[in-house]
Amino acid sequence: MPGSSGQPGSQTIKKGHRGVDSTGETTYKKTTSSALKGAIQLGITHTVGSLSTKPERDVLMQDFYVVESIFFPSEGSNLTPAHHYNDFRFKTYAPVAFRYFRELFGIRPDDYLYSLCNDPLIELSNSGASGSLFYVSSDDEFIIKTVQHKEAEFLQKLLPGYYMNLNQNPRTLLPKFYGLYCVQAGGKNIRIVVMNNLLPRSVKMHLKYDLKGSTYKRRASQKEREKVFPTYKDLDFMQDIPDGLFLDSDMYNALCKTLQRDCLVLQSFKIMDYSLLVAIHNIDQAQREHAMADGTSQTDTRRPAAQKALYSTAMESIQGEARRGGTIETDDQMGGIPARNAKGERLLLYIGIIDVLQSYRFIKKLEHSWKALVHDGDTVSVHRPSFYAERFQRFMCNTAFKKIPLKPSPSKKSRSGTTVPRRSCQGGVPSLSHISYETKAQVTTEVDVEQGSHLGRPDLLPRTLPVDEANSDSVATTLSTSSLGSGGLNSPVNSGSPGPSIPECSSELREQFEDLQETEISFEERKQSLNFFHDLLFMKLYLSVLF
Repeated sequence: MPGSSGQPGSQTIKKGHRGVDSTGETTYKKTTSSALKGAIQLGITHTVGSLSTKPERDVLMQDFYVVESIFFPSEGSNLTPAHHYNDFRFKTYAPVAFRYFRELFGIRPDDYLYSLCNDPLIELSNSGASGSLFYVSSDDEFIIKTVQHKEAEFLQKLLPGYYMNLNQNPRTLLPKFYGLYCVQAGGKNIRIVVMNNLLPRSVKMHLKYDLKGSTYKRRASQKEREKVFPTYKDLDFMQDIPDGLFLDSDMYNALCKTLQRDCLVLQSFKIMDYSLLVAIHNIDQAQREHAMADGTSQTDTRRPAAQKALYSTAMESIQGEARRGGTIETDDQMGGIPARNAKGERLLLYIGIIDVLQSYRFIKKLEHSWKALVHDGDTVSVHRPSFYAERFQRFMCNTAFKKIPLKPSPSKKSRSGTTVPRRSCQGGVPSLSHISYETKAQVTTEVDVEQGSHLGRPDLLPRTLPVDEANSDSVATTLSTSSLGSGGLNSPVNSGSPGPSIPECSSELREQFEDLQETEISFEERKQSLNFFHDLLFMKLYLSVLF
């Protein structure tokens, strides 16, 4: 088993503190991955066991700043077992506070220990942008990430506010922090955080996106695209899924409400540069792949085990337990949020807000100022927290996620077929864009008699032809002659008798004029009514001049 440090000159640093030694094993700050995993499991076993001897009580303010430390010599001690790694020290931050967080999510101490320490941790191949290491527990329950000193320090400062927020709202897309630890090995401090795992390994993810709502340099690099499971970015999403992801109305409202509350919390902490991780499992594509697979090939038929932690899946994290059985129906959501793409394919979405330990400090302010000089300041990812939160929500709820368009009911279709378009009192021609193609509404005039049938009854006004019965030239003529201008229904051409010119009507009389036009009355009655409105408007103008 490799020791905690490699030989000088055997390291090939690839990104950040992450590297590879001469044997091909991953290292972090010159500590081999196997030694780091062993130290983590030994330390968590001791700290959780010792915590069980302390009585449960309410969390106090000083509990957020407590740091416990234990030394693990390789030969063992009266408190620690012997091990075959180099000596190391293990620190636990705010143990009582994190015990409360785990209890809030229904994680019992024995389940926590079993998940993290019973089987070897699994190292994930995809590292973060900063070169962090990621480990996942064998049951897919927890994920362990190495964090920088500033991030760990910032999390410590957040704990009181994080405690308050979880009490008010345990259903959140924010990371669920279950523990903060530090391994001191080879003279280096390796800080780690234990969180909920967003992406179960037993569910094949066909696409994965890291979305911030910004566009400046938000496209996956060529090196990232060459990976087996690449993480794409905002511009890639807008190109690959231009129509967005369609959710049931209840799901959409619940998701946007959760994002709104979470962004408000992050803004209050002056946090920015966070992302929404969106992983997509295409149910229909998975079924096609399974059908095309050779019968002799071994396909992964595992289903994700039920997670022990409460509110840990994407479905449980969104607000209000969105009603199931809506427009989108699946037999088993497997913890994902059901959705559809523009092709109508069934999807499961696994989402969560990540990278929340970035505060708008002096360095970030300088970064934003520099990028704003060379590019549009509103499109760069680094921005002040209030603007960042607003842009983040707008992109997610307008571009990334959308409601499934509702189909109009048959009753609404029948009613819309006889609807008369609104008319302008200035005699303008109504726009043809008001004629809905989806509902196939027909524009008709107000009088329910056919063209030419007024010959037997001269007291009735003629009716113009519907749009689908008229040619393109007659449509414009029909709409213009049915307007309320001087060439409208009361013109000499249309009625055969001179009619009064309709005055420029005010907004209060518009509805009355339209009601008058929609009523089947004789020409004489119409003439008297129009004269009355003419006198009424004149009186109104006269009184306004006097007073």
